[in-house]
Amino acid sequence: MKRRVRKSTYALVEDIIFIIIGIAIAIFLTETGLLSLFLSSFNNYNIFASFFVGIFFTSVFTLAPASIALANIAAESSVPSVALWGALGAMCGDLILFFFIRDRFYVDIINVMKPSKVKKILHSFHFGFLKWLSPILGSIIIASPLPDELAISLLGMSKIKATVLMPIAFIGNYVGIYLLALFANFIS
Repeated sequence: MKRRVRKSTYALVEDIIFIIIGIAIAIFLTETGLLSLFLSSFNNYNIFASFFVGIFFTSVFTLAPASIALANIAAESSVPSVALWGALGAMCGDLILFFFIRDRFYVDIINVMKPSKVKKILHSFHFGFLKWLSPILGSIIIASPLPDELAISLLGMSKIKATVLMPIAFIGNYVGIYLLALFANFIS
């Protein structure tokens, strides 16, 4: 059992290190002006830039640089347009995450808990009240500054289909990016 817990602890430490690296990269790109240089290369292509950056708005590892980039794009174009195209990109990013990490949270739970408790938890996601609550929680998590991996794992545990995930991801990301862009325009 110790071996499984160590693997899970190592994965958590590894994820925290990647988050710190992502934040450091965001600060570096902003402070050196490289982010502004990159965004200026899209001059009149704010739609493409919003979509492209939106793809990176989904992962905990790229959330910080993507948030700063979306805020900068929103300062130069309309907030609804940035939110629309950024949300479409983020929805694509969430679909990529969905297909690659939807079962990761499940594996981490198995590594930490007893299999009988895991079965009870998973049973509630498939048949219990969490079956209808998980899409709502997933949408709230996607709209929040929390990483989308958490929502994708939650939705993956409830065995949600990709066709159901797409509108949830789009709406959640639209709200999140819209609020981010409004806040960025408000403080600037």
